[in-house]
Amino acid sequence: MADLPDQQRRSKAALSALKPLIPYGLAYKGRIAGALAALVMASAATLVVPIAVRRVVDFGFSEEGHAYINAYFALLIVVVAVLALSSALRYYLVITLGERVVADLRSAVFRHLTSLDPAFFDQTKSGEIVSRLTADTTQVKAAFGVSISIALRNIFLFSGAVVLMVITSPKLSALVLLAIPVIVLPLVLSGRAVRRRSRAAQDRLADASAYAAEAIGAVRTMQAFGMESLTASRFALAAEEAFDAARLSTTMRAFLTGAGIFMVSASVVAVLWYGAQDVLAGEMTGGRLSQFVLYAVFAASSLGQLSEVYGELSQAAGAAERLGEILAARPAIERPREPKLLPEPSPGTVAFGDVHFAYPTRSEQRALHGLSFSVASGERVAIVGPSGAGKSTILQLLLRFYDPQWGSIRVDGVPIPEADPSSLRARMALVPQEPTIFAASVLDNIRYGRPEASEEEVRRAAELASAHGFIQALPQGYETLIGERGVTLSGGQRQRLAIARAILKDAPILLLDEATSALDAESERKVQEALDRLMEGRTTLVIAHRLATVRSADRILVMDKGQIVEEGTHETLLHKDGLYARLARLQFTGERERELAAE
Repeated sequence: MADLPDQQRRSKAALSALKPLIPYGLAYKGRIAGALAALVMASAATLVVPIAVRRVVDFGFSEEGHAYINAYFALLIVVVAVLALSSALRYYLVITLGERVVADLRSAVFRHLTSLDPAFFDQTKSGEIVSRLTADTTQVKAAFGVSISIALRNIFLFSGAVVLMVITSPKLSALVLLAIPVIVLPLVLSGRAVRRRSRAAQDRLADASAYAAEAIGAVRTMQAFGMESLTASRFALAAEEAFDAARLSTTMRAFLTGAGIFMVSASVVAVLWYGAQDVLAGEMTGGRLSQFVLYAVFAASSLGQLSEVYGELSQAAGAAERLGEILAARPAIERPREPKLLPEPSPGTVAFGDVHFAYPTRSEQRALHGLSFSVASGERVAIVGPSGAGKSTILQLLLRFYDPQWGSIRVDGVPIPEADPSSLRARMALVPQEPTIFAASVLDNIRYGRPEASEEEVRRAAELASAHGFIQALPQGYETLIGERGVTLSGGQRQRLAIARAILKDAPILLLDEATSALDAESERKVQEALDRLMEGRTTLVIAHRLATVRSADRILVMDKGQIVEEGTHETLLHKDGLYARLARLQFTGERERELAAE
């Protein structure tokens, strides 16, 4: 993935990327032991078959052995029954182990993702992350399930067959064993190429998935601009690139499999021809040759399947490497080993001291320059200014989504890098400019602010946010499912749900980022009244473009180009006739003109 650090994508040994996944399997040692026991039984039963065949060929068809032929075939039935039962048990244990490991792995990867700071997601496409959680974990499931099971089965069969081949005929075994290095070495070398091709195929698939997720998330914009055909063509191109990469990977695997089967089978034919000469010369019985040939076939087929499985494991290693990149990513914002306790009850004070900050993706462009201000307990402070002045950045730093390059930020007197981020954020309730609404019920969306809240508390928060009326009008009221990102609601309704969520959290510090920007005049009045009641006794930072919403603030900070250029109340700032006064004249004149036009 081009968005992740290059140093995390160094080439590794063919299967070494699977090593970090081993602990997930070792968590189920009992299941592994049962699967290995079943595997040994199945392999042993398979290896007994040639011995019975030899007895039948050498003695069963003679007049003396006629009485034993029924016993030989009865023994074969018992062997086959043991083989069938142990194979079924092995299949069940191994497949369920693979499912269990992948479920744990998905949970671990997602849990780790939730701990990463926003800077990681600034540089990583969400669609590609989803691809890793789905497509890549499916590849790993195949490795931990079927592939490893088949590999172990064939290793056991190959080892047992080789030992019994040597016991049956040392001379013929020597010929077979001499051919093995000639067969195996090219297969191992080819497996590395398969892994590289598999990694490329998975990267292209992730690119296509990321593009699809982005397009689906913006389907209304896409259709509004008539971009359906172009978007579909771009995805088709991405899908075609993914197919080409997968085809190259499959071509390599097909060549690897075919070459392995041919070389192994050809060696068996050659050894069979040589053994036939010994039978004709009377140096070996037909039954012994049959036994040897069966063992040679077991060994050859096991080796051939191992070459195929090696390709599958190489492909899974590519997927595991991509998952490992996520698990190896370390958050820039971490909990201190010994965090300082924030005072209880929370005074709700905030202080910025000479803060300089640039976003990681725009390190050459400073968002804040030497920003210093403080907010007293219970004070209501508004932050205004033109777009790009750095207003929302203040809230991002206060929530510690990022750390400044220079300066200090304190909450309740404690430097926020020294506090537990969870405890810090628990003291704040945020209403963002673009509220996040989940594909769940209205009740669950509001309760996101405090999951343990009762339905009555949720209803009360909705009433304070002026949301209860429209919620009651929905088909199932508070149980209504409102679609992904709340697409079935208006912008104002989504914002009122976000306000209700913040009200329910009941935090000592309120962060309002354009909290009423999407509301009509009547709803804005009702919500503002609710917010006024909510802000009583709480520290509040209000970011607003509409200056009419900040007139009642205790203090207004006017920002421009990452700095505070003015400070005061609404009236004092108007008298200063600075940036705030100019913004106010432009805004209030524009609003008055719109009102007159409406009349």
